[in-house]
Amino acid sequence: QLQLVESGGGWVQPGGSLRLSCIASISAASVDTFDYYAIGWFRQAAGKEREGVSCISSGDGGTNYTDSVRGRFTISRDIAKKTVYLQMNSLKPEDTGVYYCAADLTPWPATPDLERCTLRTSYASWGQGTQVTVSS
Repeated sequence: QLQLVESGGGWVQPGGSLRLSCIASISAASVDTFDYYAIGWFRQAAGKEREGVSCISSGDGGTNYTDSVRGRFTISRDIAKKTVYLQMNSLKPEDTGVYYCAADLTPWPATPDLERCTLRTSYASWGQGTQVTVSS
């Protein structure tokens, strides 16, 4: 019904930048209007729990960020392309991990609260992830 595919990961030196993409493929049986979906980005470092990083709400597309990435990461979307981006600047070694995008079709507030934004159970559909490695 809704498939998500992440891309854009790779290796980068500390201080560098990467832009991740999350492309949605929506089946005919699902809601086809991309801005009906809230999209979140998560990451999982080796041996650690998956943590929420950022999200963009449905509708007007309000955003939120976890404190560790606020000011360095920017989430955005292109509704026509059914794509959500995560621009990551000033990357640090602790940003290393597999990055996942996730989607939810239930109604979200215009400005998503951080708890809902970063909670895994807020989302119903998940991508397979893309690896980001930050090291010198």
